[in-house]
Amino acid sequence: MPLIAPSADSREYLLNLRRLFALRWAMLAAMALLVVVAPPLIGIELPRLVMFAILLVVALLNGFGQWQAARSRDASANELCSQLLIDIVALSALMFFSGGATNPLVSLLLPPVAIAALGLPQRLVLLVGSTAVVAYSLLMLYYLPLPIADAARATQLHLIGMWLTFTVSALLIAWIILRMTRLIRQRDAELATAREQALRDERITAMGTLAAGAAHELGTPLATMALILGELAGDERLPADARDDLGLLRQQVAACKTIITGLSRRAGAERLEDTHAQAVDQWLDELRCQWQSLRPTASSRLQVLSQDAAPRLAIDPRLEQALLNLLNNAANASPLPVDIRLSWTRQRIEIEIRDRGPGFPDEVLRLCGRQKLPGHDGGFGVGLLLTSSALGQLGGELQLSNPADGGALARILLPIEKK
Repeated sequence: MPLIAPSADSREYLLNLRRLFALRWAMLAAMALLVVVAPPLIGIELPRLVMFAILLVVALLNGFGQWQAARSRDASANELCSQLLIDIVALSALMFFSGGATNPLVSLLLPPVAIAALGLPQRLVLLVGSTAVVAYSLLMLYYLPLPIADAARATQLHLIGMWLTFTVSALLIAWIILRMTRLIRQRDAELATAREQALRDERITAMGTLAAGAAHELGTPLATMALILGELAGDERLPADARDDLGLLRQQVAACKTIITGLSRRAGAERLEDTHAQAVDQWLDELRCQWQSLRPTASSRLQVLSQDAAPRLAIDPRLEQALLNLLNNAANASPLPVDIRLSWTRQRIEIEIRDRGPGFPDEVLRLCGRQKLPGHDGGFGVGLLLTSSALGQLGGELQLSNPADGGALARILLPIEKK
């Protein structure tokens, strides 16, 4: 029988119900084998037809319950409790026709109680335990005795049955403790991961607040710069090459103002869930062109590897910023063109960004965006942290590696939402 995790929610109840239904088939098969083999083996007559009828009724109930559980999305504690009560009633009926409380296998009434104690609320545990106690008590008074005239043989058979019950109980207890220990360790690991994610999200939120404040404060100096550049552009004494440089500066200042305006809007009233869907290849190419307009000295190549129709992706500002962070890192690492490769399957989208620089340091590969890196020339070590956090919130994943032929490779894996 399955182990029920403490504090199980409806999905856990359903999972354990399905396990119970599956493992009950093995229990029914073992009971049927005992009913067939035991009488001729030990020379004792049992009402096998009645016992087979009991097993058949339980099998029908198990099949119906398994069919219902396969169609359900959740379950309750009452449903699991009712199945454990069915086990107690069925075992009690079999014990009634095979010696009652004198049958050493009567101790098999205990596992349902143990399972209830591990996973059900207190009131249901009391119900299951009381039912088992009442069933055992009744079997001490009402049962069909086994037709054994030889007292010595009866004692020997009883000892053999006690050994069998002890063996089954020992194996069950060991299995329960091992599984319980594994579940506790797994839960501790999940809690540690959740605490780490909460701390990381807290840092990201703080960074977002500071970024919104910085965007507000940078608006004034950028407006001043744009005004001065406009006045300089109107100066007829400037040579042609200086005018070209002024045009480039005005373009970059306008791009900075656009970025800051978008940042302020996202930090304010814009809802991140109000996103639009777009074909992923078209979106990535537009984002690449936008990035190159912000970095005229950088270059990139986009290669689409998949041949079938491109899936539509809900465009989220966090995803765009994550891609821009990786593209900037790649352009900073090497003056050679950045290679961007896009592919997809029915389940996910894969975007690879590769540069020809020195590769990721070992510390970056080890942390892989899980926490802030030490500052370096041209950066503060938070780009990969922001990128990894954004992708994690969107259900994606960031993988970093250094290919054997040089450079650095950042791989983004994004799930495709099923409609």
